[in-house]
Amino acid sequence: MAPTALFATATTVQSALTPKSTKLKHPLDPLTPDEIKAVSLAIRRYTTTNTPIKAVRFINCYLLPPPKKAVLAALGIPLTPGGQPEAPTPIVRKAESDFLDVINGGTYNAILSLQYGEWEVDTCELVAEGSEPQITPEELAICEVVLRKDPRVQALAKEVGVLPEQIYADGWAIGYDDRFPKSTRLQQAFVFARFSQHENLYAHPLDFIPVIDSVAEKVVQIDFPPTYKRAADGSVELSVPTTEAYPRSEDSFINSNRERIPPPLTPFEFLPDLLEQSDPTHKPRDDIKPLHVLQPEGVSFKMDGNVLEWQKWKMHIGFSHREGIALSTITYNDDGEIRPIFYRMSLAEMVVPYGAPEFPHPRKFAFDSGEYGMGTQANELSLGCDCLGQIHYLPGSYVTHAGTPHVIKNAICIHEEDAGVLWKHTDYRSGGRHQTVRSRRLVVSMVCTVANYEYIFNYYFYQDGNIELEIRLTGILQVYVAGQDKPNPYGTTVAPNLNAHNHQHLFSVRVDPILDGLYNSVIESDIVPLSAPTGSKENFAGNGFVVQETVLKSQVQDGARDFDWARERRWRIANTGRTHYASGKPASYNIMMKGGLLPLMAHTDSWVARRASFAHKPLWVIRDEESADGGRMWPSGKYVPQTREEPEDSVGRWVKEGDGSIENEDIVLYLTVGTTHIPRPEDWPVMPVEHVNLLFKPNNFFAKNPSMDVPGTNDPLSKPAFSNGTTANGTNGANGANGTNGSNGQACCSH
Repeated sequence: MAPTALFATATTVQSALTPKSTKLKHPLDPLTPDEIKAVSLAIRRYTTTNTPIKAVRFINCYLLPPPKKAVLAALGIPLTPGGQPEAPTPIVRKAESDFLDVINGGTYNAILSLQYGEWEVDTCELVAEGSEPQITPEELAICEVVLRKDPRVQALAKEVGVLPEQIYADGWAIGYDDRFPKSTRLQQAFVFARFSQHENLYAHPLDFIPVIDSVAEKVVQIDFPPTYKRAADGSVELSVPTTEAYPRSEDSFINSNRERIPPPLTPFEFLPDLLEQSDPTHKPRDDIKPLHVLQPEGVSFKMDGNVLEWQKWKMHIGFSHREGIALSTITYNDDGEIRPIFYRMSLAEMVVPYGAPEFPHPRKFAFDSGEYGMGTQANELSLGCDCLGQIHYLPGSYVTHAGTPHVIKNAICIHEEDAGVLWKHTDYRSGGRHQTVRSRRLVVSMVCTVANYEYIFNYYFYQDGNIELEIRLTGILQVYVAGQDKPNPYGTTVAPNLNAHNHQHLFSVRVDPILDGLYNSVIESDIVPLSAPTGSKENFAGNGFVVQETVLKSQVQDGARDFDWARERRWRIANTGRTHYASGKPASYNIMMKGGLLPLMAHTDSWVARRASFAHKPLWVIRDEESADGGRMWPSGKYVPQTREEPEDSVGRWVKEGDGSIENEDIVLYLTVGTTHIPRPEDWPVMPVEHVNLLFKPNNFFAKNPSMDVPGTNDPLSKPAFSNGTTANGTNGANGANGTNGSNGQACCSH
């Protein structure tokens, strides 16, 4: 049976686009560097001719996606199980950009269309006061320069032995601070000393936190956190009577009621050469033998621009300044039938709230996606370091302040890797046979550095139909200087005079399903013991339990879901229009997220909880609504920096709008997973990776195990670890690689 042609050819897709537009292989291809340049130029021409704006600072510039139904029609994907795709309609390529008026102030949003080879401005509107687009890499760099030049910062640093050229800083969004006007674009700066080139600056934090105006490029405030001390009775006291901020008109240092705290001077390096210089006892391990990933016949995947095919999977891999990787139009070839699964999947938001209550530390709750952008913070990946084996890279591009494209050549890494045993069974009886099949998985990955932290995003695709998102957290703890022998009630003293505050990482993963079509539902399952008691005729042994299922129907009543540990609650995305031939249950994908569930520790009316409503629930289900500027995308709002309340365009507000159905509708899910980080000394000076996992697993989607056609592997390069059947200490080892029925060390996966 020939595969159903759901993905159109480049020629077919092109015919659906406006004549003379950019030649594309897929309607969701991100803006090219040339397009970014052309869009920026069109905006400059428009503002010069039609507005009083004299100087523009570009913040972002990205593809405004076409309507979902138009994309599905262009790719030949039907809206219902077994249905015919809609007829293709013209797709106009659009772009969106936020930019600042650096002379008069204000943020503007422009939407443009590509018409006959030229970008034209459709709308250009002033954004509401208090709505700030993300902070750019250039603004983060400006923050450090501003501090070094400021006489007050220089004087404060000099008082604790730090020269101007030794001043370094991480710029952060301000978080929440209503002492400032909404219209001022702000950054708070965490200041460090760097005493030699490339050394670990985080080992030397300073004891004050400046705030800068990013547009005026000047310091507007310097805050001094108070400190803790131990009272005579052993209790811990704060050096000030309140954790509330004092007015800006008052002297922050005097109000802190403490002495200056010099930065610790002990180096804690992570670069090998600096480690050897700073620690004479350091010796790299010398007992690690090489381990190579070899594919002598090449890779098993194919690329056509941004479209990837591997085994039975096919998908589009996009890049955006905000999300980084965005996977779209994911399908699976089920014995010749191309079945759509997800229209789009990406990290839509995340927040990192810290737990120290004394001001200004409560301002530390970074929305790393909405305030900075995972795409703009993406690493240039290195072959043989970040990814092993035979690698294919995709670039990523974003706009600079000047309107020129910045290209990350190796932003996204694509490769294959062994994933252990896929399935196995041994007939234990005498003379029985066995079969072992190893799992191969496809990896689409990206690494982002957001100030001190690194986030590694791995999207895994498996041969049994599973899809997994693994988030790995590493990097360096955000530390603050601690006084000698001072108590540290809200963190861990990871090294002398270095305080790492307790914090959380909460990720919001946006999933737009098209499971066998556009109209899907979410089924909630609770696993409960039988109510009939032990000894009853219905449950004599007392062991019975059943699954109770509920289809979520109403956005207002059912759209925000809690996990129930006592009921082992779980959810699955389903298409009730297609059922399994034997079970009679709807085709679906389970959402496996229990290992990443966590409560937001901040109070529900706290600063962070009001701005990050997505963090209140593990699952949100809303009905998607597309408008001229796209569908529902951002769970904490389109403009995140400096918001003070829950934005109108956030998931917490969407679920309260109307009483729309979410059963058999075009729905979008927001999944909240994460980890609570109580720092350990072992996390210093660089943190070993911590894992957060989210798995999507087919349930009644396939007729049977879809990986039964994966052949067993008899790897001729595998061999015993020690020659002559002996172990390293000279004792006899097992004869066979499989431990039983061996034959002179020869592996046999099917016997």
